[in-house]
Amino acid sequence: MNLSEAADAIASRFGERITARNEFRGELTLSIVPKALPEVAKFCRDELGFDLLLDISSVDNLDIEPRFEIVHELYSLNKKLHLRLKTTALENEPSIPTVSDIWPGANWHEREIWDLMGIRFEGHPDLRRIIMWEGYPFHPLRKDFPLEGKPSEVPDGTFTGVAPLDGGPFVTIPAATNAKNREPRARDAGVPVHTEAFPDEP
Repeated sequence: MNLSEAADAIASRFGERITARNEFRGELTLSIVPKALPEVAKFCRDELGFDLLLDISSVDNLDIEPRFEIVHELYSLNKKLHLRLKTTALENEPSIPTVSDIWPGANWHEREIWDLMGIRFEGHPDLRRIIMWEGYPFHPLRKDFPLEGKPSEVPDGTFTGVAPLDGGPFVTIPAATNAKNREPRARDAGVPVHTEAFPDEP
């Protein structure tokens, strides 16, 4: 079985629950409706031999609905095939089913996505934050989260005010202004950035 045949088998089994099929540079991506994810994932593992979950990632398409995309990277160790499953979640209801009962390695991936992107995984056995502290009210990888951070009133947190990111790693234009005025969104909005404080090297 090759990758195209595997995709044909999934499309034949699940019909309209497969909403798109994209092939690019030898990679194949199937888009599926969120509720079908566990059934499709189990079929991929048990019937098609995709026994390894390489990764789960998420994308924030700010100002576009559905806002969030969740991407599962599958691999068959025996057949040496890579398959990508993609599904979506809405901004006002960012949740999809878990696959941690199918691939136990999904546990920490899903916790990280919940922590940093705010997408819930229904049926996850222990959906706690994995990087930020419990009770932190924000999800820092969302595109509308500012680089300087947001104030929070969480006791015992590392920062209760905005983080001191002046000159931080995501700033692309050096300037004497503060971090929030150097973000791409601020520059797009016409906020002046003064670079004369950093003359070119002779």
